[in-house]
Amino acid sequence: MKKISLLGATGSIGWQTFDILCSHPDEFKLVAFSAGKNIEKTRSIINRLNPELVSVQDEVDARTLQKEFPQIHFTYGSKGLVEVATHPESQVLVNAVLGSVGLESTLAAIRMGKTIAIANKETLVTAGHLVMAEAKKYNVPILPVDSEHSAIFQSMNGENPKQVERIILTASGGSFRDKTREELKNVTVKDALNHPNWSMGAKITIDSATMMNKGLEVIEAHVLFDLPFEKIDVLLHRESIIHSLVEYHDTSVIAQLGTPDMRVPIQYALSYPDRLPLVGGKRLNLAEIGQLHFREVDFDRYRALKLAYDAGRAGGTILTAMNAANEAAVALFLQEKITFLQIDEMIEQIMNDHHNILQPDLETILHVDRETRKTVESMVK
Repeated sequence: MKKISLLGATGSIGWQTFDILCSHPDEFKLVAFSAGKNIEKTRSIINRLNPELVSVQDEVDARTLQKEFPQIHFTYGSKGLVEVATHPESQVLVNAVLGSVGLESTLAAIRMGKTIAIANKETLVTAGHLVMAEAKKYNVPILPVDSEHSAIFQSMNGENPKQVERIILTASGGSFRDKTREELKNVTVKDALNHPNWSMGAKITIDSATMMNKGLEVIEAHVLFDLPFEKIDVLLHRESIIHSLVEYHDTSVIAQLGTPDMRVPIQYALSYPDRLPLVGGKRLNLAEIGQLHFREVDFDRYRALKLAYDAGRAGGTILTAMNAANEAAVALFLQEKITFLQIDEMIEQIMNDHHNILQPDLETILHVDRETRKTVESMVK
């Protein structure tokens, strides 16, 4: 039985991880998890899986829950994230928190030799060089949970990575894939949150609409699979059936297909190298689907994707600045303080003004992250 620590249990990926843990009680044991402010979901997880350690965002909530569940140890804040990630009995850390807050806890878990199942792309985007160096030093596997990177990982199983010609990340195009840039001027938050294929959290759904989500995945693929950016392509694929592809020197292309269900890559990361039945999973019926559609990406239309490629090629702290600017701008859009197109504009302005530092240490990364967020917020004020 694998013992699991889970960061971000009440978010979209975390909640689907919870579903998998409940479906396979003989395979997995949840020993520790973190949550934010959703205390009702936190109670549900505690009652169902009875962990040893729980961290929440606020101290008041931690004290309240401690009185309700005296047999469990409660903690809170950023210190609590590290405690969950480094629980002594945990073998696998699932990092499903949003944003760069998962960085320090992930590094701490790596140093304790825990396998990392990573759904938090921002950790690899802002500090991929640190994460992969530590993983190599401590001989720790980094298993991707994103559907695209899981597909690449599966398509490279048993193959020689030196014989990879390129990898192709597929993208649905998000909630506005049939709109021109001109038509995006007056779209609403409600419009943006209506994703055609996937059920995801608000931030990731907005990132999908701007295609920054795919840009972050391009950078993540560069870090995970050690490939130059000229060997990482993006292809628009409406149906989200082919989750990504790998082309080899001999022109062979290997892809991973399946119905859009995030529980598949989550469960594969948890059960790797084995596969378990997916309880309630829908099997792929290609005859029923009939056709699959593909088209090239227009970088003028999806400006955020181009910005991500630019930041990836530059490297250094501009990656942190870009990511922090995006997180802050998306938050402002969700609060209806800026328009949809201003998300790209703010990121581009931050990148143009940024003084880049190559090979930054953790302290520098965290400093750039904080200052960038303040700058974006000051743009509105």
